Amino acid sequence: MHPTFLAEKFSVASDYAAYLATGTTEQQRRWTQVYDLATVSRAQTEFISTFVRTLHVLVVSGIWCGDCVQQVPLIQRLADANPSRVKLRILDRDAHKDLSSMLKINGGDRVPVVLLLSEDFEPCATLGDRTLSRYRAIALRQLGASCATGIGGPDVDEMKATQQDWLIELERVQLMLRISPRLRMKYGD
Repeated sequence: MHPTFLAEKFSVASDYAAYLATGTTEQQRRWTQVYDLATVSRAQTEFISTFVRTLHVLVVSGIWCGDCVQQVPLIQRLADANPSRVKLRILDRDAHKDLSSMLKINGGDRVPVVLLLSEDFEPCATLGDRTLSRYRAIALRQLGASCATGIGGPDVDEMKATQQDWLIELERVQLMLRISPRLRMKYGD
């Protein structure tokens, strides 16, 4: 994936509000429910505010996707903590097959897939379709003694753990960018 291609994709991708508006009323309700329940602690906000390199976060998503509902609002909350450095945009998987076809996970067209990109759209990380905490929670429900009914709202503890997983990935790439010889030479730091 060439940075020029990724920059073009980022430029046509939607911000969170515009992407949310593409959903049905029920889809919007679900996404909003998770976003409203998600919080970023003062310590997390202070930490994200220390980011000095711009990080482009390009999410390949499906507005209909349950995993997207459970994770993309969490990533948006993190981006909200430092919008000048963490820039989130979202693309519909099916409308952008030229990109999503390059991002198969375990042989499938999974969503969400998150691309973490430098300020000049160099690829730094590709993550998806679930974080470790999310996989652990799903495995516990599917492989454990009980099965989730889906009737209740999102599990707040699972949300917090999943959001922390995403924050760790943002930090990892921020550090990658911060110590990059190419970018340190560019900025003289």
